[in-house]
Amino acid sequence: MSINANSRIIIEACGACKFLQKRCLDDCIFAPYFDSNEGTANFESVHRIFGANNICKLLTNMPIEKRADVVFTLCLEARARLQDPIYGCISEIYTLQNQVITLEAELSSLQAQVDTQQSPLDEFDSNIGSSQQAADQRTFTGAPVDGGDGEEFAREFPIP
Repeated sequence: MSINANSRIIIEACGACKFLQKRCLDDCIFAPYFDSNEGTANFESVHRIFGANNICKLLTNMPIEKRADVVFTLCLEARARLQDPIYGCISEIYTLQNQVITLEAELSSLQAQVDTQQSPLDEFDSNIGSSQQAADQRTFTGAPVDGGDGEEFAREFPIP
């Protein structure tokens, strides 16, 4: 939007009006939802599937606070319908549902594997305990007890 020297407001045409090659009025129903930049491409896909007249009727019968959601949904459905003319967005939904089923099966199999395996930390702790006891027994065999002088210990383990 810009202001002319005559204080007249000139509105840049919205994407819908650009595509339809018509003058964009102040009360254009498409202007808030199809901006001038990417709105033309969005409106083109929606127009090809639903038609401008049907979109206009739908938006006028819709409460203002819900119109943005309606336009967003129409754009998604139109793109999906152009990519897959027979199934539209249903094919995408089906693909996503299959991915969820596959991932849930994989998750349950991994959960079962985790449940059946012994935790590596439990095994590590049990190995440390038994090897520590053996090391204690080997290290202190013949060590002086109750104030002995340690000669027996020194003979058994000479210092190099």
